Amino acid sequence: MPGSARIIPKSWSSTLLLPNSPFPPRALPADRPKYLQKCTDDLYAWQRKRRTGPTFTLHDGPPYANGNLHVGHALNKILKDVLCRYKLSQGYKIDYVPGWDCHGLPIEQKAIEQYAEQRPGSERRKLDAVSIRNAARALASTAVEEQKRAFRGWGIMADWGNAWKTMDRGFELKQLGVFKVLVKKGLIYRRFKPVYWSPSSCTALAEAELEYRDDHVSTAAFVKFVLQSLPVTLKRFASRKINAIIWTTTPWTLPANKAIGVHSDLQYLLAESPTHGLLLLASSRLDDIQKACGHTLDIVHSFLGSELTGATYIDGAFRNDTRPILHAEFVASDSGSGLVHLAPGHGADDYQLCLRHGIDAFAPLDDQGQFTRDASPRDPELLLGKEVLRSGNQSVLDYLRKSNLLLSSHKYKHKYPYDWRSKQPVIIRATEQWFADVGVIRGNALNSLDTVTFIPEGGRDRLSTFVRNRSEWCISRQRAWGVPIPALYNEETGRALLDETSISHIMGVIEDRGIDAWWTDDNSDPVWTPPHLRSSDGSTLYHRGRDTMDVWFDSGTSWTQLSTSNDYGKQCIADIYLEGSDQHRGWFQSSLLTRIACGGPGEGSVVGDAPFKTLITHGFTLDQHSRKMSKSIGNVISPDQIMDGTLLPLLKQKIRGSKGGATPEKRAFHDAQGPDILRLWAASCDYKNDVILSQTVLKAINGTLSKYRVTFKLLLGLLNGFCPANISASSDQLDTVHQIALIHLSKTFTKVLDHYNQFEFNRAAQEINRYINTDLSSFYLESIKDTIYADGLRSASRAQVQLVLLQTYIDLQTMLYPIVPLLVEEALDYTSDQIKDFCAHPMKRANVRDDPIIRTVSNSSLEDQLPSFQRINSAVKSAQELARADKKMGSSLQSQVMFQIVQEPNDTEKAAASFLHRYQVELETMLVVSGVDHCYDPLPKTVAEAEWSYRSDFELDGSHLSAYVYTPQMGKCVRCWRYKVPKEKEKIDPLCQRCSDVLTDLSTTRPELFHDKMQSAMAA
Repeated sequence: MPGSARIIPKSWSSTLLLPNSPFPPRALPADRPKYLQKCTDDLYAWQRKRRTGPTFTLHDGPPYANGNLHVGHALNKILKDVLCRYKLSQGYKIDYVPGWDCHGLPIEQKAIEQYAEQRPGSERRKLDAVSIRNAARALASTAVEEQKRAFRGWGIMADWGNAWKTMDRGFELKQLGVFKVLVKKGLIYRRFKPVYWSPSSCTALAEAELEYRDDHVSTAAFVKFVLQSLPVTLKRFASRKINAIIWTTTPWTLPANKAIGVHSDLQYLLAESPTHGLLLLASSRLDDIQKACGHTLDIVHSFLGSELTGATYIDGAFRNDTRPILHAEFVASDSGSGLVHLAPGHGADDYQLCLRHGIDAFAPLDDQGQFTRDASPRDPELLLGKEVLRSGNQSVLDYLRKSNLLLSSHKYKHKYPYDWRSKQPVIIRATEQWFADVGVIRGNALNSLDTVTFIPEGGRDRLSTFVRNRSEWCISRQRAWGVPIPALYNEETGRALLDETSISHIMGVIEDRGIDAWWTDDNSDPVWTPPHLRSSDGSTLYHRGRDTMDVWFDSGTSWTQLSTSNDYGKQCIADIYLEGSDQHRGWFQSSLLTRIACGGPGEGSVVGDAPFKTLITHGFTLDQHSRKMSKSIGNVISPDQIMDGTLLPLLKQKIRGSKGGATPEKRAFHDAQGPDILRLWAASCDYKNDVILSQTVLKAINGTLSKYRVTFKLLLGLLNGFCPANISASSDQLDTVHQIALIHLSKTFTKVLDHYNQFEFNRAAQEINRYINTDLSSFYLESIKDTIYADGLRSASRAQVQLVLLQTYIDLQTMLYPIVPLLVEEALDYTSDQIKDFCAHPMKRANVRDDPIIRTVSNSSLEDQLPSFQRINSAVKSAQELARADKKMGSSLQSQVMFQIVQEPNDTEKAAASFLHRYQVELETMLVVSGVDHCYDPLPKTVAEAEWSYRSDFELDGSHLSAYVYTPQMGKCVRCWRYKVPKEKEKIDPLCQRCSDVLTDLSTTRPELFHDKMQSAMAA
């Protein structure tokens, strides 16, 4: 009896070196806090203390401290975190201090609502400014802590201990410092002029606080005004009443009418109406006016608009005042009547035109958008208290109809601005407001963008357009919760005091008393007035204003947090700003304008740099139907739902110890993969466009993350017991299959880092996924399975495999850490001390390629031959699938391969034969078959007369070849399952020579795995 038959193991599998690792198949929720701590606070603290490389600064666009977080927040914060972690892996020291935007109307309104909800009607009272501020501060503080807890739960690595808030005293003082610089440079002024006004919020708004709806419906009207003094061309009609026809979509602005605009180059005409008499209109608008009248008009006279300028008309509806007719460039020939009603208190163009003619703005409305007594002096009660966007507009139309001044009215659907917070329509209303002069700094702001990198590039035009179209910025708001505009008003003259000296003095008082003292101190307290302006008895004639700054000015000055210097505007530049695409009109713009306005030396200078070197924008999150997520629709997805797995189908797990017979008891559970699944979703998105989130998407992400975990578990199991400290190698010393694996790994690593560097995180994730699924799982792990499982524990062949696997494990950690840091930290926790002592943490190396496990030696010839290996593999796989379809084989080991070179031998065919001969052994390993050979025509009998065979044709180096997959010609080894046992030994000793040698060694080193000699003999 042969020797090997005398040493039969108790089980064949016990003699194989199968992967063994305690790494759990699923993330354990109980372990999450530990790994969060390691990959966030601990890592950030380590790099701030130990990292000596250049600093990378990411400036946080502050989220609003109000309400729950949604997946849009997750997308934003995770993209920032992936970026910071990649930069950390490149040797940078990370400077990322989070912030919060805490002032503004939504928080103020919510504070007031909560106050009302907590008290019965009898106890409710109108809150004063101090109470509002206290309630709003408490609300914002609570929201900040809740949001911070959520952000940290997503694995966001940042300097949380030094997070800033726009309501912090230090921030507010720096903001006031920026404002003081703008005042010093003459960029701040106060003026009574039309601004966007929100009746629902009772405050002025800036352009950035508007959103436009295309479905707004107004009641438009054609209205008659009677000419008073006629131009020369119309003198012959002096005996008759001539009605100038204007068209407006806002009839409620007619009480504020100050003039009519015409265009000098347009053709006008007088037309006779049997109902309305002589009508004045543009000739191009005749058809529309006839439709409005309901009958045909007879043309009486035609003339140029230039002949109308200087004429006057009677504002007969509400005043009986005489008004001028002016040339207006903005009058168009393709809409309305060709005559425009001008209300400088309700329109920017109207205001500018009337200003040039010395006509004052007038807007008879209160803060709620209701008419005041001044709207109709002849009958003050006529419109009093009526909301212009509701009953007020209809009341104006009713009065015009009653006065026989209404030609016609109709519904008109058009684009209209809405308050982006209250979602209610706004109006344009002249009020006394503070403005920043954007026109002066606009050119420098646009020039500064030339050196900024935009991702995507389209952001450059978007931001430039917003800046280019802006001449001023209304920075005052009529709210209590905010930073005060530090203006003092003379009680006798009403004039405002706002200069560098007064602001410096006020900042000193705020630093001493706190900003709330602006509201809590007595209004006549002289401490707020600079000493040189107080009376001899120490009293003051100045009182403090109540306007607060636009919250965009708050967050727009957050670049001051980038430097501890009080020299505003110098060295306050971040490497990257990364926010949603809506911030081109918001935070990006306000940050740019304040930074440019402060930059540069010298009084009056406005030369500076943008506060960002690179500006990255991402899209919005949409549901599976590409709809914006909204509470009213019911399609909002919470980040917690993604992390706890409740959006995915339940999984079932057998309960340990259950005695269910054929159907064991199972429990249903959600696959809660924690922060990593949320992070992987965000990193996998093409964030440059709007991002769709659905159950289908999450299923795919869940599967990918599970694949990562399985891969780490397998690698840890295969590396079990491996000690790399005393083993080193260069790639040219390895077998071909390992060299190919390293080429695949190196190429992938380079591509992934390049994608990270180009901020293409989704492409980095795609490349990692392709590598794991194709190069690693389908190719290398399949190719080396026999070696790593069945070769001897200390064999050179197995050591080669483990070296490559260790390099793969380390590089996968580095590539995946920016995206799924908790998973990598968990894998590190289960890594043996021998490997951890030998390999640094993936984020703690000075360079990601420091101390590679295997010294790479370039092998360009092998790289050039990779396509040949791929063509061979494809041909063999095709033939094997044919065999499987006919149920001739299962495992690829149940086949042998013969490559037939079809044509007569020549130089080309010899090259193919040389290739096949050179890599014959490696091809057997790569293809995972039980034998590889090659031949010319004719086929050997072993193939031609095989029990079964299947052919697939292909080309190799210009030669036509056929790959034959056929019945193995040897017996199956009972240990490794390769068909390597000679037929004559198959029944006597069913082991291949390799397995026989390994068992002989194991019988000495691991005798407990085997039966004793008597049992072995009986088993044999």
